[in-house]
Amino acid sequence: MSKQSTGFKRRFLFGISAVPDQLTYQIFQFLIFTFYFTVVRLPFEYLATGYIIWGVWNSINDPLLGAISERTTYKKKLGKRKFYIIISVVPLSLMMILLFYVPFETSIAKFVYFLIVIILFELFYSMFNVNMNAIFPDQFPNQKERSATQIYRNVMFVIALILSSIIPGLIISDLVPKSDLAIPQIKSEYLTTGIIIAIIIIFTAIPFIFWGIKEKEETINDYAKRPSLFDSFKKTLKNKTFIKFVIANSMIWYTFSIIPMVIPIYAEYVLNLPKGALLVSLSLMSAFIIAAISMPIHRFIGSKIGSRNGLVLSLALGIVILFPYFLITGEEFTLIFFITTALIGFPLGGTMFYIDLMHSDIIDEDSLKYGVRRGASFYGILLLIQRLTIVLQILTIWLMFGTMGWEKEFIPIPDDPLLVILGLKSLMFIFPAIALMVAICALKLYSLHGEKLRNIREEIKNHPNLGS
Repeated sequence: MSKQSTGFKRRFLFGISAVPDQLTYQIFQFLIFTFYFTVVRLPFEYLATGYIIWGVWNSINDPLLGAISERTTYKKKLGKRKFYIIISVVPLSLMMILLFYVPFETSIAKFVYFLIVIILFELFYSMFNVNMNAIFPDQFPNQKERSATQIYRNVMFVIALILSSIIPGLIISDLVPKSDLAIPQIKSEYLTTGIIIAIIIIFTAIPFIFWGIKEKEETINDYAKRPSLFDSFKKTLKNKTFIKFVIANSMIWYTFSIIPMVIPIYAEYVLNLPKGALLVSLSLMSAFIIAAISMPIHRFIGSKIGSRNGLVLSLALGIVILFPYFLITGEEFTLIFFITTALIGFPLGGTMFYIDLMHSDIIDEDSLKYGVRRGASFYGILLLIQRLTIVLQILTIWLMFGTMGWEKEFIPIPDDPLLVILGLKSLMFIFPAIALMVAICALKLYSLHGEKLRNIREEIKNHPNLGS
């Protein structure tokens, strides 16, 4: 087999990891809020409390799992990161079923069940996600290999996004039930969706685990260089470049998380779409297709102006593209809604392409200082701060739902439709636009680009232990 063929196989099989990774989380982002609020009819104060507890738990869970991974010794055949990936896959797929299986009727019982399943989901998802991302800069140690592999990752990422949008649209007849009589059927359709997703997770994780991971064996000396759990957190949080990156990443994550959470309800009450599930799914699928198509464009832009500047450009375009959400009202604007949602794919593609590359650059800069890559620690802290934006998301929604009269429970026929429309428009444009502007400001202060970044890449290339 040629070297080129081997390179393609290695990158493609690693890229498959994006399917179980993103399919699970996008389904969670897209469906769970709507399912528990409008179908399970969990009172909003319980739902919000659960999300806030979950967000705080995530801020502990992710860096802790990252640090534990760093301090785990390398095991023959099972590796270091691979070990955690293997033990997370089956429970993660099972959680996709349990998330949509609610066997209780009282609000307190439904709340306790909701809280337990979302915490367990996050535990197994983070176990998979943190270790998968920690392997990436180690397995592909230079910019050329990372950029080439990132294309495969992002293509698979987009395939996962498409599946996460089109599968619910094909199976679930209406994401938001219009009456209590429709709830039993819609509940079963959500559960069927979860079962299908669980099966896809298992079948896509297998080739990645067995043939896509080529984990570098860690020696005793390499292990000894790794700081202790507390020391690792302290060193990571002292990295000012990383903190600026994390602020920007968190605001981006806030934006691209709150939109899919709210969009099914936005389509129902702002556009008054009958049976809007398929249209919402198709519009999101179009966004993900455009994200995939835009990857070579972002790669070209990044090669000309750098990843930092390319990401700033993508975010600025994102603010412009989101603006029509604030203007449109009524079924006659369905086409504009569809086009706007589809065009979000371009800035989404930019964030998908640039974020992982910039994160790897930060890990490289740190590795020159300590002589070992601490990918899991960095990714764990990244998620610590990123997951705290869950609290910000739910507080934002709580603020708007309080304005609409939904602060306690879902009301299918709102008392004041105009307030509902204004609140949902604000959630789809005003708050995401503010978050993206904060991200742009943080990136303007980010210094790891240009000549400084070129020098670091040259040092990594010539380093006896870190280079290719």
